[in-house]
Amino acid sequence: MSFIIRKGTQDDVPGMMQLVHELATFERAPQEVVNTPQMMLEDGFGNNPIYRVVVAEEADTNRIIGMALFYTAYSTWKGRILFLDDLIVTESYRRYGIGRKLIHEFLKQAKEDGVTQVRWQVLDWNTPAIEFYQSLGTTLDAEWITCKMTNEQINQYLNTVK
Repeated sequence: MSFIIRKGTQDDVPGMMQLVHELATFERAPQEVVNTPQMMLEDGFGNNPIYRVVVAEEADTNRIIGMALFYTAYSTWKGRILFLDDLIVTESYRRYGIGRKLIHEFLKQAKEDGVTQVRWQVLDWNTPAIEFYQSLGTTLDAEWITCKMTNEQINQYLNTVK
């Protein structure tokens, strides 16, 4: 099994979208994906890119088999941080060290960027991912609760509170 880790390009978007859909199915929420290839192209490779991505490519087929997608965020307490939105390795390629290589590249980028912290989330039932992150020396912070609002919730709020 031979693979290459490299910065993602716009040509990788179809493979990246396949990984997103695979992850959504694994996380029992395929209906939640509203992102499109066009959105990913514009948001990652357009005039004002808002994310960066490192991909794992199978050497023989050039197939995208993994990715680490991240962006710069800001904390009033910590300053600049990198937020890892998703670390995905297609299921049949797990256990070959691809995830570790992807996160290694993400952490190298964090060091190059001079951020004070990196952050990401993991579902509380995803035991293999939790164990992997713990093997890296990661702190799992159960104190913080993720808050989110959908477009529908935002619109509902804005329409009711003027």
